This record gives sequence, structure tokens and C-alpha cells, in this order.
Amino acid sequence: MSTSSTLSPAPAGASGSNAPLYWLALGTFAVGAEGFMIAGILPTVARDLGVSVAVAGQLVVAFTAAYALSSPILTALTGAINRRGLLIGAMTAFTLANLLAWQATGYWSLMTARILLAFAAGLYVPNAMALAGALVAPERRGSALALVSGGITVAVALAAPLGTVIADKLSWRMTFAGVAILAALATIGLLRGLPHGIGANLPVASLRERVMAARDPAVLRALLTTLLWATGAYAMYTYFALYLNQVTGIHGTHVGYVLFAWGISAAIGVMAGGKIADRVGFQRVTGPALMFLIAAFLTLVAIAYLLPPNVAVLPVFVSVIVWGIAGWAFYPAQQTNLIHIAGIKLAPIALSLNASFMYLGFSLGASAGAITVADGSVRNLGLVAAAFVIGALLMKRSAARRTAARASAA
Repeated sequence: MSTSSTLSPAPAGASGSNAPLYWLALGTFAVGAEGFMIAGILPTVARDLGVSVAVAGQLVVAFTAAYALSSPILTALTGAINRRGLLIGAMTAFTLANLLAWQATGYWSLMTARILLAFAAGLYVPNAMALAGALVAPERRGSALALVSGGITVAVALAAPLGTVIADKLSWRMTFAGVAILAALATIGLLRGLPHGIGANLPVASLRERVMAARDPAVLRALLTTLLWATGAYAMYTYFALYLNQVTGIHGTHVGYVLFAWGISAAIGVMAGGKIADRVGFQRVTGPALMFLIAAFLTLVAIAYLLPPNVAVLPVFVSVIVWGIAGWAFYPAQQTNLIHIAGIKLAPIALSLNASFMYLGFSLGASAGAITVADGSVRNLGLVAAAFVIGALLMKRSAARRTAARASAA
């Protein structure tokens, strides 16, 4: 995730302690857990609510679409509100929405809770990232942003497997109760750990500035690359528990073990992707990452059609590791790419738009996966996912050629 505002100098009296950053990171972890945990429990939720898995998948579509569309709008509209109060209010709303999901009486009440969760999450994350930069001196801002965004990285690794285990041992409702507890702790931490008046002079990009940044053809091509990558990734991820059920015969807690391997691999990919991009350049990371991701998805299709369930487990496990590392190595390298294209001044806006395009892609991917599953073609999920990632690779290569042509002409 990224900031949505231009960072101002660290305020006088800002503490050198990282304690406030850890509380901000706990909030981003709660948001990340909410976004990623549902994939592992989707079949259980569908069964309990009396709907198909494809229909239950619309809970993912609703959350990701509401997040993508509301985040830039709400962030711009609340720019005049004190950052401390805004973050506390957003995390309080996030806590209450999780409690609504915990006590949801049916499909539509859960859907309403998920949309409210998205509004609160989309307001919290970009403002938490912006405030993280204001809490420290300029030379520490990179580390501060890495620490707060690390909450989401940890959620990628842990949320889905933990949610699957909790749902299997207790109930899927308890996953929402657990996130509500995390969010409540984060709210208390923000109340106690954020100084009054912090971020009071922190400017926020207007909607017009965001639109102007997105109209840059090079930025738009990069954002569309992110969109296609995210669409492919979530077409597979949203219904991966169902894939495991049907292709490998894995159910319940064992699904959590596979998702845990995916999550750890994804966390490794996030960390490695950024470091390797710093050393050898983002172009040498984004292209290979997308190619390995395509290979992983196509391998999952081949496994589904060619191997019996008792033989498929190990190859699926290996493919999941490649998928996690390659898929998430792309993201930090793509952020570096956007900073390179947009420049330092517009980087916060471009990165915020990148996060919105990612969540929009998650929504489109969940929808594409739902259509595939509804046709009874769980085995073809990898084909659908690979098709979108191939589109991302072609878009990236087209952008690289245009950049090289401009450089040659200059």
C-alpha cells in the first residue's frame, strides 16, 4: 500500500520511538487479515449461508470493489480532518463493521458488513501510510513506511491459514470476531500512542490531482498492468480452497496448511522483490515475476486435468510456492516502476492509484473466478488467471518499448 498525500516535514516533538508505528501497523494487519482470510473459508461460508460458492464469492467482489472506488474519494473528501481523529474513527468503524459481520443473520447482512468494512479500510490504510511519514524525521521515512506496510505483508502470510483453522475448529464467524479484537486493540493503541495534533498540516491530494496523474499515458499503462496482474491473481486465489477440495481432496485445516505455504511464499516475494529491484532494476523483476506466475497457474491447470488427487498434492504445493513468490515479488517492483515514471512529486498519488487499481483488479478477478466456478470449471481457474497475467506481461512489454523509443528519440 502507499501514501495518498504529499509528506510534510516531521512535526516538532515527533517521537523517535517506533511505538506509534507499531500501532499503525497493527491496524494495517487487521485490514489485511480482513481482505485475505475469506478465501480459505469461502466454501464454509457458502455452506452455512445456503448459497453457492460463486455467490459467496461476491462477498469478495463487494469488499474489493468498494475499497477500490471509495478509498481515493473518501481520502480526498476528509483531507481537512485531523489525521489522528480520522484514523481512530476509521479503525473504530472497522471494529464495529467486523462485529456486524460476526453477528450477520444472512447473506445480505454479511454483504452490507463487508461493504462497510471496505469503506473503513479504504480510509484507514492510505492515511496511516501518510501519517507514518509525518511521525518521523525525513531520513527515517522509508523505514517507517516499510514498517507500517509490513502489517499487510504479515497478513498476506498468516490471515488465510489462520482463518481456515479458526473456521474449521470454531466457526467462520469467529474469524470476524478475531479481526474485531485486533482492530479494537489497534484503536486503543492509536488513542494512546498518537500525539494530539499529529499530521495537522499534512496535505492531501485532491481528486483533480489524482485524475491528472492518471491521465499520464505512461502512468495509466502501469496502472493497467497492475489491474491485469491483480485480476489474474485473485481469479485463482478467491476460489483456491474450492480448487484444493476438488483437485487434491484437501479440506478443512489442511487447506490452511497450503494457504500458509502460499502466504509465507508471498511474504518472501514481497521482501525479495523490493530488494532485488533496488539492486538490478525493476524491469528485471517485473517481467520474470509475471512469467513465473503464468507458469505456476498453467501448471495448476495441468495438474487438475492430468493427476489423480493422491498424486496432485505435492505438485500443487510446489506450484503454490512459485505462485506466492513470483506473484508478490511483482508488486514492490511495480511500485518502484511507478515512482520512476511519475517522479518524486507525484509518486504518492501514483502509488495511491496503484493500490486502488490493485483492489479493483481483485474485484474483477473474484468476478471472473465466480463465472468460471459457476460453469463448473474449477479446473480452468488457472487458465483464466494466466490469461489476465499474460495481458499484464504484454502491457508491461508494450510500455517498455514505448519508453525505449522515447529515450532513443530524445
